[in-house]
Amino acid sequence: MSHLLREHAPITEESWDRIDEEARERLTPALAARKLVDFAGPLGWQHSATNLGRVTTVKAPFTGVSAGQRRVLPLVEARANFSVTRAELADTDRGAEDTDFADLDRAAHDLAVAENAAVFHGWKAAGIVGVAEAAPYAPIALGNDCERYPRHVAMAIEQLLAAGIDGPYGLALGPKAHELVLESSEHGGVLLLDHLRKILGGPLVWAPGVEGAVVVSLRGGDFLFESGEDISVGYLAHDADAVQLYLEESFSFRVATPEAAFALTP
Repeated sequence: MSHLLREHAPITEESWDRIDEEARERLTPALAARKLVDFAGPLGWQHSATNLGRVTTVKAPFTGVSAGQRRVLPLVEARANFSVTRAELADTDRGAEDTDFADLDRAAHDLAVAENAAVFHGWKAAGIVGVAEAAPYAPIALGNDCERYPRHVAMAIEQLLAAGIDGPYGLALGPKAHELVLESSEHGGVLLLDHLRKILGGPLVWAPGVEGAVVVSLRGGDFLFESGEDISVGYLAHDADAVQLYLEESFSFRVATPEAAFALTP
């Protein structure tokens, strides 16, 4: 038995498969940070902290002894609760293909937004410094004229190159900026999306939870996401009408090279 307590839920194996599949389908496009940073793990639910490779000097209670205490970054546990009605689960077991997983979809979106926001904008209470807030450059405002986006992205890349940060590069675009890019074409009918990808040499991703956009180097080793337990579905409780479930993960994130990112504000 695992800490997720799935064995205690009044859910058949077939319905668990459908729930897991629905969660994967909803999470995959929304977990933007994982497409642009280094992902390590999962290392398991019992993995509690990330080694920072540093020490803090502490006073030793013994004469002639010096001491240093290892510094670590504790993993944060993030959870989003949701429910599924028992009637819907019963219909799933009968072979229904249109199960109402609206609350699961909402929870998946909420958890993805929280993870993306933590990676790109930080989570102070969890000790996480985000990519955008760590970047040392003066940010550029995107504005609403998306035809200027290629110029902004090119300027950001020029700054990264000047700092010795090689590509390829990726771009995390917040929902509003991403919508503008998808709806736009430049002179001659060239899709703005394709133009930006050519400038970057890497992916452009939809990133709910991101404000504006962030350009990052994809050379590796600059942005480190460590997963304890990857996103999993667990059981909480049930009554005659519904089963209470949750999506849960544990992770840490750290910026190893602040100079490898450039923030584009809304």
